[in-house]
Amino acid sequence: MARPARPPTGKQVEHARNVAAALARAYPDATCTLDYTNPLELLVATILSAQCTDVRVNMVTPALFAKYTTAAEYAASPPGELEAVIQSTGFYRNKSRSIRAACKDIAEKHGGKVPDNLDDLCALRGVGRKTANVVLGNAFGKPGIVVDTHVGRVARRLGLTKHADPVKAEFELMKLFPADRWTVLSHQMILHGRQVCKAPRPLCPSCPLRALCPCPKKTK
Repeated sequence: MARPARPPTGKQVEHARNVAAALARAYPDATCTLDYTNPLELLVATILSAQCTDVRVNMVTPALFAKYTTAAEYAASPPGELEAVIQSTGFYRNKSRSIRAACKDIAEKHGGKVPDNLDDLCALRGVGRKTANVVLGNAFGKPGIVVDTHVGRVARRLGLTKHADPVKAEFELMKLFPADRWTVLSHQMILHGRQVCKAPRPLCPSCPLRALCPCPKKTK
């Protein structure tokens, strides 16, 4: 039987509190950078954002959202037609399949409305916890920690988790931070990962969290 995860120590909670405060000072205006006007648009945009920049997704979605306005329309779209619109986001065949499958589930099982809870969102084909938490936190105002590649990398470097598995990292981060901080904290960590704590060469000398970072590989 698997041993239950230990609760964080007081030292770990204090470190997390200091990290959250430093991120809030450095990125007070961090928010979702995907353009959308409703939960369905955010769901589709988030699927498209996998291994693609939000800037590129935002260039594609105006035409996409004008062409398809309901889950049923996405589900009924010919694969080649949808693929042609989203091709520049990369991995467009897989993304097309995910969008059409998720929207078919929404149309058939949820009356055409994107569900507003984690279990139902994750039950949609083509939707994982990361996408579900993006939609919950931004479209429905329900707290969720989004562990993408940036959040995972930043969290490990800052000593907030040792897990490379995003789900395990998510649950560990949930224990360290209050729920009302989860969504904005995700935006701040993503922005920090994009701008400063980059994968190949982190900009450690100018990092606003340098004093809090225990990473042994931080640059001089």
